[in-house]
Amino acid sequence: MSTYNAPLADMRFLMNEIAGLKEILGLPGFSEVDADTVDAILEEAAKFSSEVIDPINVVGDRQKPPVWKDGVVTVSQEYKDAYKLFCENGWHAMPGSPEYGGQGLPSLVNFAVNEMWRSASIAFALCPMLTMGAVHAIEHHASDEIKKKYLPRMIDGTWGGTMNLTEPQAGSDLTAIRTKAVPNPKGDGTYLITGTKIFITWGEHDMAENIIHLVLARLPNSDPGLKGISLFVVPKFFVNDDGSLGGRNDLICSAIEHKLGIKGSATAVMSYGDHDGAVGWLVGKPGNGVAYMFTMMNHARIHVGLEGISVAERAYQHALSYARERIQGAIIGDNDSKTTPKPILFHPDVRRLLMDMKARTEALRAIGYFAAGQMDLANFSPDPAVKKKAQARLELLTPIVKGWSTESSIDITSEGVQVHGGTGFIEETGAAQYYRDCRITAIYEGTTAIQANDYIGRKTAREVNKETGDVGFTARDLYKEIAAFADDLAGDAKLGDIGKLLQEAAKALIDTTEWAIKIYGAEPQVAHAGSVPYLKLGGIVVGGWLLAKSARIAQKKIDGGETDGYYKSKIATTRYYAKHWLVQAAAIAREIIEGGQSVLGLDEPLF
Repeated sequence: MSTYNAPLADMRFLMNEIAGLKEILGLPGFSEVDADTVDAILEEAAKFSSEVIDPINVVGDRQKPPVWKDGVVTVSQEYKDAYKLFCENGWHAMPGSPEYGGQGLPSLVNFAVNEMWRSASIAFALCPMLTMGAVHAIEHHASDEIKKKYLPRMIDGTWGGTMNLTEPQAGSDLTAIRTKAVPNPKGDGTYLITGTKIFITWGEHDMAENIIHLVLARLPNSDPGLKGISLFVVPKFFVNDDGSLGGRNDLICSAIEHKLGIKGSATAVMSYGDHDGAVGWLVGKPGNGVAYMFTMMNHARIHVGLEGISVAERAYQHALSYARERIQGAIIGDNDSKTTPKPILFHPDVRRLLMDMKARTEALRAIGYFAAGQMDLANFSPDPAVKKKAQARLELLTPIVKGWSTESSIDITSEGVQVHGGTGFIEETGAAQYYRDCRITAIYEGTTAIQANDYIGRKTAREVNKETGDVGFTARDLYKEIAAFADDLAGDAKLGDIGKLLQEAAKALIDTTEWAIKIYGAEPQVAHAGSVPYLKLGGIVVGGWLLAKSARIAQKKIDGGETDGYYKSKIATTRYYAKHWLVQAAAIAREIIEGGQSVLGLDEPLF
């Protein structure tokens, strides 16, 4: 099996040339971080991911997955050792606020480092991801007392964190939540929680001393809809005033799921209040639980998109390593290979598969890093106009990062299995694990359809500028920028072929967006029938734009005398993407605009 090696050259290029690292490091709050510090962080993270995390990926999946017994989940010693090192080396605290012991590094830097963790082992990386998501929600919405009590030890990894939304009858429809919260008869301001939550990632384990659950529940006589749901902090063990741990709360992991993938992470069924009621503390105001939880959800959605990017990269590396070693048959059109065998890397279709994996993964990474840079500008820019624009673009790109990256990862990891041929279907080669692991990413934290509905609806056709009345102004502005860049690139002597294909793709996206805005008010079902293809179209075009920008920068480097092979590779990757993916834009646009009737059965009965 291959060893994971972080794609540092591409990471650095995107951070510096596409996401705007220099500008971000100049923002207030990052004065103590410079380019050399970032480079050192990336180098050390690359070593940790390949030397510590990557080796335990197969351990959690096939050798020693978590074991449940009598409400207790035990993980392998290898996982415990890796988690301990992860925390001791400060990696867990890296995204946290300095106010509570974190390092407060830019989101862009955290994004790159987290790509490494997820490539090395998505199951392991889910534990700190969920904890930091809970930290994010608590920091934004909880009282100072709750923040001081829980955040320092959650940020350093001593305690874990989860989010508890889903119930057996309440998946995507949170209005169906039945978990209850009633005021504690003791009158101490706490609440007693009763109910069952399912699909709780790392809901129980023995790597952390305590687990802090964020639980959605209904107060008595509350609104039956989303406005009647509140958010509560429910710790596994009570925390004394001096910070020490007290007795066990009335909650238990009643089972863990047997899953297709991410088997190294314990997905728990959590039961609250089987006896007297689990004690919880209200976060913020009653009835605002879903809004508060979406602070965590939006954070998680970007990072689940990153999971798709990360596993795609790992699958590509695994397939490339195998293709370089596997000898099988003579190469078509290469007579020398009949007497001097060559690896399957030289077979035309294997090269196509590998180029497809590489080009799509680099496009996804470019979108993700660009979005992470927008997050930093939205959070820290002192310029209100820059801040506002960055926030709007981040919100527009979030469903693309989450939905398109994860859907693409399913295809990319499947191609990785295909490169291996029959051995890819055998677990021992490891290719199948990436395919299995990434399948959940298009489902949890909001399915692809939910992301697509958000993208075509709230982020486009229903986005209205309060000052001007313009509809879909963020999408229109971005796509106009892409079209202008394509027009300019089309006249480039060396990259004009890429520019012309981007022109056509940008026009398809703009035309489809105008159609969606026009039809949405009268026939929203028709628009939503094409929402997932519309998300795909947006992902393809935005990814192609960022790759084309990368290719132009790379060409300038080469023209200036740079000899690093990375730049030639970037141009070749972009050209492949343009000729294989940007060319699909027009067909997808037609599918969206003309296909809604056939989806809904408006022409004739379907079922």
